[in-house]
Amino acid sequence: MKTIDITTTQQVTIEYELAELKDRVLSYVIDNLIISAVWLLLYLIFSAAFYTEFTLVENDGSRSMVYYMLPLFTFILYHFLSELLMDGQTLGKKAVGIKVIKLNGKEGTASDYFIRALFHFIDTVLSVHVLGAIMILSTDKSQRLGDLAANTAVIKVKFNLRFRLEDIMKINSLADYEPLYPDVRQFTEQDMLLIKSVVARNREYNNSSHKEAINILVRDLMLKLDIVEQPKDKIYFLKTLIKDYIVLTR
Repeated sequence: MKTIDITTTQQVTIEYELAELKDRVLSYVIDNLIISAVWLLLYLIFSAAFYTEFTLVENDGSRSMVYYMLPLFTFILYHFLSELLMDGQTLGKKAVGIKVIKLNGKEGTASDYFIRALFHFIDTVLSVHVLGAIMILSTDKSQRLGDLAANTAVIKVKFNLRFRLEDIMKINSLADYEPLYPDVRQFTEQDMLLIKSVVARNREYNNSSHKEAINILVRDLMLKLDIVEQPKDKIYFLKTLIKDYIVLTR
């Protein structure tokens, strides 16, 4: 499992799991089915307007060019508009659970998505998908040429917050965030790093021993924070404590 760390504009490091080649291939297949349906619709409209019984008018080079360029135009336009309007996802990516993100932690722009769409011509069309697959498998961040040009990567939608000591030292506040557990200020940075470590190990080694470690940690923290009601999501509870600590102590 390949992961990537992205530092947001609030200087919080988020660990994302990179999309595997099989995820991207599956999303691509779904997208191509959709594109084929759209192209067929456009073809029927174009044929009805400029063809007689779906036969290409002879000696009409301009119409012939439109006919042959229409699938490529539909392909590029679909990927561009989908990622632009769906926050880095196409319908295929959404179905598989992956999306495009910027490596600098900022929001993707129209130019980023347009560059990615254009490079599909090289990554997938001209090379019959071979170049794109080789780049995804061989690069550290699983990037095809379009990703490299747009400074993007494709990740799985589920992600995990990774708060490091340097993150805690950098963050002063999260303007729109209201801490849920103000008594968390009694703990130390080492306590927070311990919580983070337990959560990370539970994610990596999801077995009964680590689940029990989570349960013991949660019970101990509930006692110290004088919390009576058992949290429904223990992992979310632990991550919330980390975020609260950062906001309240820096």
